[in-house]
Amino acid sequence: MYVAALTLDVLLGDVHSLKQKRGVVRPLVAELRRRYPGVAIAETGHLDLHRRAEIGVAVVSATAGNATQLLDECERVVASHPEIELLSARQRLYNEEE
Repeated sequence: MYVAALTLDVLLGDVHSLKQKRGVVRPLVAELRRRYPGVAIAETGHLDLHRRAEIGVAVVSATAGNATQLLDECERVVASHPEIELLSARQRLYNEEE
């Protein structure tokens, strides 16, 4: 069993309030949940900043390859949005021995 985690640090485009931020981040999280129903996704950081967001993604899989493939796909979906600039993406992979 493998648990993989992805942390995405994003810069939001023309956003001037926390309300506008929610209007960008919520649909993005909802899109990822629709595309990948077995993956856990949430806004996990920079909650008080209106132009930054941290999105956490986690998946449990029988193989390391499948877990990293799903995280790579989630990263590509986020990076493909023109209103969002992906600043960094960090992946971590844990197995049952750790």
